[in-house]
Amino acid sequence: MSHANASLTPTGRLRLARCIVEDQWPLRRAAERFNVSVTTAKRWADRYRVEGSAGMTDRTSRPRTCPHRTSERRERRVVGLRVSRRWGPARIAYHLGMNPATVHRVLTRYRCLRLRWTDPATGAPVRAHRRRVVRYERQAPGELIHVDIKKLGRIPDGGGHRIHGRATGGRNSSAHRESGRPRKVHGRPNLGYAYLHHAMDDHSRYTYSEILADETKESASAFIRRAAEHFAQIGITIARVLTDNGSCYRSRDFAQTLNEYGIAHKRTRPYRPQTNGKVERFNRILQEEWAYARPYASESERVAAFPAFLHTYNHHRGHTALKGASPADRVPNLAGQYS
Repeated sequence: MSHANASLTPTGRLRLARCIVEDQWPLRRAAERFNVSVTTAKRWADRYRVEGSAGMTDRTSRPRTCPHRTSERRERRVVGLRVSRRWGPARIAYHLGMNPATVHRVLTRYRCLRLRWTDPATGAPVRAHRRRVVRYERQAPGELIHVDIKKLGRIPDGGGHRIHGRATGGRNSSAHRESGRPRKVHGRPNLGYAYLHHAMDDHSRYTYSEILADETKESASAFIRRAAEHFAQIGITIARVLTDNGSCYRSRDFAQTLNEYGIAHKRTRPYRPQTNGKVERFNRILQEEWAYARPYASESERVAAFPAFLHTYNHHRGHTALKGASPADRVPNLAGQYS
């Protein structure tokens, strides 16, 4: 490409070529006159003989063929996973066995927007605000366990508004009755909520989770007891738990349960869910890949799919923060790599 100090601009190349081809100058004389090498002079003269004045412009340096370029079929798979499952470059790379940088270049070539620039539900572009993220991580499993509760509305029998729209979904909700749950507002169904209790290890991101009927102190205390026993079975001893300031976590029952297992309790600062960000990120993954990943015809169908999702997350899903490894890969010998 020509620049301010170039020996030959497109106009200078044309003059050089005409001196050689039309005026019959020797190559060496023309090269000395235009202060270029003999090889360069011959190149522009040969191109002028074939293409004329049009051949004096710059050409792209891109090779005509690239044997190592990603195939179109694989590029379509990359874009397909981005559109259908809304995965990031790292997870797509782990799934297809590619380099994350290669996947990122493919997505950029096809002008795919970054996930944080799109709406999670519809995929429509939204305005994003950049913010600085500071990541921390405990050195060993069990040093810190993030505990949280995610509340999800139950699905009526026959499916809700996400499948059938507001009109039909509303009729299914109205027809879904529970004898022990009367309506609080006339004309509005009272299906209640499913409460998902999570316990996530900070170092490995390994998560123990249950779907319970409420978020009372009795349920939270019983859950942390079962979570501690589960982690002990896989070789993790809990030293400390981090919770928000919910009433169930401030109760005496919850404190007594932690004392029984010798677990220290740490709470987040009020109105700062970012402190418990790892389990909050798990809640988002849970919604995208299980709760709203496909249309469910009933709440029991969605509950039946939860164990498979949790197993995939813990044992098979590549985690970006773990450089493609699964949470189970960070738990000593849980994946059987040392047996």
